[in-house]
Amino acid sequence: MSINQEPVIVMCMKWGTMYGPEYVNRLKAGVERNLKRPFRFVCFTDNKDGLNEGIETFPLPRKNYSTDFKDTRWMKLDVYQKDLFGLEGTALFLDLDLVIVDSLEPFFDLPGEFLIIRDDDLYNRKVLRSIFYPKYDEFRQAVGNTSVFRYKIGAHDDIYQEFINNQEICLKEHSNEQEFLTTKLKEKQILDYWPKNWCVSFKDQCVPPGLMSYLKNPKTPKEAKIVVFAGNLKMSEVVNGKGHKWYRRIGNIDWLKEAWFGVKS
Repeated sequence: MSINQEPVIVMCMKWGTMYGPEYVNRLKAGVERNLKRPFRFVCFTDNKDGLNEGIETFPLPRKNYSTDFKDTRWMKLDVYQKDLFGLEGTALFLDLDLVIVDSLEPFFDLPGEFLIIRDDDLYNRKVLRSIFYPKYDEFRQAVGNTSVFRYKIGAHDDIYQEFINNQEICLKEHSNEQEFLTTKLKEKQILDYWPKNWCVSFKDQCVPPGLMSYLKNPKTPKEAKIVVFAGNLKMSEVVNGKGHKWYRRIGNIDWLKEAWFGVKS
């Protein structure tokens, strides 16, 4: 790998009060430990207080919204607009509530125009859904999860513009930003997914199922590189020793704390 290689961009978004600056700081530290190639770390935020030096900050890129809606997850579509504060090149978007546990290099090496998590890969298989609702099951298996995706900045301004120009229709036809994005990427025939075990759900793929969790501690599946906290079990609960249920013991997670805090427990 050439030291003169153009830096890639790793980006995230932080708004409101759900996630403090420590989430961004630790995410960047995790990227530094697991990415060898040159990179710029970018955070779009409404409050840059507490963010460490070396994190490039930009305002939330939201603009041209005529519809008043409360689901702020749709804001992720803003990163597809053509003029994104002069940023250019390949970008890897990471949500704040995830933990990097292995090298990120493969996320930039894998061919594909737009790569995303297959949402169904993060959850246990819905057998009854596939039997009784086959068409819906087929649709759900295609939906992407935007916790981790890679794209070329500015290449999908058409998707952004379609939402801006048809907001009420888009919100009526699609439950969330992920379903809208998936539909449009499939229409363009450029939708690809990360290998199944690269991005895994802590709750469904790291914690042993059911009462087996009382016999074994959580661990990452082979080839896992990012642990995602999909659903109701949040990272803040887990790292603080919470999240236990009678049917699900969390157990020892020193490996997760080490990957998140950057130090051995």
